[in-house]
Amino acid sequence: MRLHTIPHIKGATHRPKRLGSGEGNGHGKTCGRGQKGSKCRSDYSIPPGFEGGQMPLYRRLPKRGFSNYQFRTKYEIVNLEDLKRFKNPAHVIDRKALIKAGLIRDNAQPLKVLGEGSLVNALKIVAHRFSAAAKDKIIAAGGEAILIEKSTQT
Repeated sequence: MRLHTIPHIKGATHRPKRLGSGEGNGHGKTCGRGQKGSKCRSDYSIPPGFEGGQMPLYRRLPKRGFSNYQFRTKYEIVNLEDLKRFKNPAHVIDRKALIKAGLIRDNAQPLKVLGEGSLVNALKIVAHRFSAAAKDKIIAAGGEAILIEKSTQT
């Protein structure tokens, strides 16, 4: 089905309200917005969770428990599919090579290799983490998965 083959259904579309064109049509002067107040102003919107001045539900409910969200470890992620562009097995694919290729950002996050896709060339890949599938595919292709040890500072 194409856009030009969709049939026109009678009554499906309505003509738009003609606002501000005289008192006779019922949508003149205030254009259906009523008198005064924020609702009649142009930039009006209700913030999400607003309950008409009543204390919103998200503030009434007690906050309990612990969330690990702010302490989680975020990784720069690369899939094996992305590593196909590296043809030379003599090169070691590390963080600098991936940044230069534009696959990851230059930041302090550790690097993780995931097993999406397949690997044809035998590559030496250096990363902080490897998924089990990625490690298996790298070794099966004749490559090497080199883990970077975390430095323990006391």
